[in-house]
Amino acid sequence: MRYTNSEKIYEKAKKIIPGGVNSPVRAFRSVDKEYPIFVNRGKGSKIYDEDGNEYIDYICSWGPLILGHNNERVLNGVREAIELGSSFGLPTKMEVELAELICKCYPSMDMVRFTTSGTEATMAAVRVARAFTNRNKILKFEGCYHGHSDSLLVSSGSGLLTDGYQDSNGITEGVLKDTLVAKFGDVESVRKHLETKEVACLIMEPVPANMGLINSSKEFLDSMRRLCDETGTLLIFDEVISGLRVSLGGAQEYFGITPDITTLGKIIGGGYPVGAFGGRKEIMDMIAPVGRVYHAGTLSGNPVAVRAGFEMVSYLLENRDTLYKELENKVDYLTNGIEKLSKKYNVPVCINKLGSLFTIFFTNLKEIKALSDVIETNTEHYSVYFNTLLDNGVVTPPSKYEAHFVSTAHSEEDLKRTLEIMELAFEKIGKING
Repeated sequence: MRYTNSEKIYEKAKKIIPGGVNSPVRAFRSVDKEYPIFVNRGKGSKIYDEDGNEYIDYICSWGPLILGHNNERVLNGVREAIELGSSFGLPTKMEVELAELICKCYPSMDMVRFTTSGTEATMAAVRVARAFTNRNKILKFEGCYHGHSDSLLVSSGSGLLTDGYQDSNGITEGVLKDTLVAKFGDVESVRKHLETKEVACLIMEPVPANMGLINSSKEFLDSMRRLCDETGTLLIFDEVISGLRVSLGGAQEYFGITPDITTLGKIIGGGYPVGAFGGRKEIMDMIAPVGRVYHAGTLSGNPVAVRAGFEMVSYLLENRDTLYKELENKVDYLTNGIEKLSKKYNVPVCINKLGSLFTIFFTNLKEIKALSDVIETNTEHYSVYFNTLLDNGVVTPPSKYEAHFVSTAHSEEDLKRTLEIMELAFEKIGKING
């Protein structure tokens, strides 16, 4: 593999973009790379960089490309939409049609409002929850990432953890005081916070995937629903990653739990920039122009993004009976192979998986249940794993705090080739272990 062009582009980028990237995890620093690869194009299960290298892709734009890159149905819809116009600042029929599909997938949503990103969706959902409950404080779990708005960056995950910290500078003391934090899986810590009846909402990833994938359970989620009901707290499910991924109706369908508000991200736009939040009518009626909670955006419900989303969600609805089982089988094939490599080369791992996503933790721990467990996993081993795969044409998350994503475009040949390359990585790590 040659990376000459990527290196040149990165040197130029560093002079005009902070750190040379527009999102921290793209910098590849935590996996001991001096510069990232710069992607030129994608098709199916593959991406191609500026040096012409081909990679089997397990990032999938951090989840939304469940049908792979440039799916023909989605692409054809986008072409038609672009020819009609890129942005109007006025409503379109397609916004209504996509909203109907989303509400069909998520019965907990009587109504939905589009945004331009998952970050904006969670930010707006929290604002509505505060207005509805007339309370100021919010509760979240440590290591869970809900976008980069101030109140939700407290004890956050994903890119912050990758760079070695959990809170961002530039957040006021007032914001910090109003954001409470609990340990994922600890029911009593949640109870202690909610019993004060000062908390407007508990916002949570029902399946945490921003400190690596953490396994959840119906029992824990049931207890969160019950505690929220008992204390008049709204339960917000951040399904930016799990939505349409673990099942058509996300984690709430998978576990049979009904939140008060749900947030979704770019997966509802087939990877194009869009997000949404929705819930019961009485909550959503708080939003302007009906109510007095302000939310707006010129690009909210952008016609190109919603057409992409309409085509993708329609496809998922039409094929839900077979598609999700197919994706789960692919993940099982990969993770079963990884477990065999772990034993063969005496490289201890713990694998968490659900539906079409999984995380490999290099550790002696038998279970990874919380952020403290993830922090203790072996960063050096993950770096060797990542770089070996990258140098042999497989791209995985450039951080141990992220999840791998599988798409319908990944073929049997892709999966077999991936395990062959993974074996090279495990062999190297085994030698490091002696």
